[in-house]
Amino acid sequence: MSDGALSQAEIDALLSGVGSSDNGSGSGQGSQTVPPGASEGDVSAIQNFLSGTVEAQSSNLSMMTGTDVSFRGPQVVFTSRDALLQNLPDTVTVTKADFSSGFPGEHMFITSEAAAKSIASLMNKEENIELDEMALSVIGEAVGTIVGTQITALTGKTGNKSIANVPPHATNIPKATAALPAGNFMAATYELNLGDGKNHQLWEIFGSSVSGDIARALSGGGAGAASDGAAGIGKSGGIGMGSSMGGMGVGQSTNVSQVQFPGLFPQVSPQEQGNISLIMDVYMEMTVELGRTRKLIKEILSMGEGTIIELDKLAGEPVDILVNHKLIAKGEVVVIDENFGVRVTEIVSPIDRMTDMN
Repeated sequence: MSDGALSQAEIDALLSGVGSSDNGSGSGQGSQTVPPGASEGDVSAIQNFLSGTVEAQSSNLSMMTGTDVSFRGPQVVFTSRDALLQNLPDTVTVTKADFSSGFPGEHMFITSEAAAKSIASLMNKEENIELDEMALSVIGEAVGTIVGTQITALTGKTGNKSIANVPPHATNIPKATAALPAGNFMAATYELNLGDGKNHQLWEIFGSSVSGDIARALSGGGAGAASDGAAGIGKSGGIGMGSSMGGMGVGQSTNVSQVQFPGLFPQVSPQEQGNISLIMDVYMEMTVELGRTRKLIKEILSMGEGTIIELDKLAGEPVDILVNHKLIAKGEVVVIDENFGVRVTEIVSPIDRMTDMN
């Protein structure tokens, strides 16, 4: 330019290397450069799996937004950072929802700023919404429901009961600053209609190690069986290590001596077992607690319709599950048909329960 200023296209080009070490090439999202260790069959396996969840995703999002949401697709391809950026709008809402165990690694959703505003507006029943911290937390909640549906389906198809994700976190940023996985990765593109007559796009991104592990598990390979996402004891006594740091996956095994572990639970005598059976049909009250707060009497008396009460829980933090008002577990809220439910993510240890009772 004659005045020495950079155009927006030139700025995007300079920033395109942010958050990635990708040196791969690709002319568009349809690039099928398969990363090492992956195969074209991985695309078919994951596309078939995701397609099978679309109906449930449409139903859940319709419940959350109060409108008829159409969730169609997806088209799944291997792509690269540069190729994907060509298909994204200048400003995007990126929601990180990495898998923490089961199939640990990078996982995120990307949509346009306009689509994110529409979702937040529908869920908050508020027009002309801005993507502030509150609105972005609502986007995280929507993505959490999507991922929860996927995890439930994955657990049923693979038998892996250790699959979990970190609480989704949404940010609204220029597309060039999005921290996409390094190298070539898998992208699923959905068509999303929010009842506004517009077809929005939603991109779901899987790191190469995540997509490979899921595809192998769906094909009966049993990948990702380690419960903590860090190490798993194989049937032959080998220890398999997995890492998603820097988008790099390691799948090596070493022969070691078989380890004998003590039982995780104390043995129950036949007499004790018989005593317990006497109360098995007794009902107990189970409560899910979203959060708590303390208010002055004058604050409580001044409440009216529309008053917002801030709780002590952060957005995305697990809710408490109580039995007879005693904390026994933590979980995350899901939508089942037309009802809310809770998926248990953590059982509180007996020591912690005893401490709480004291």
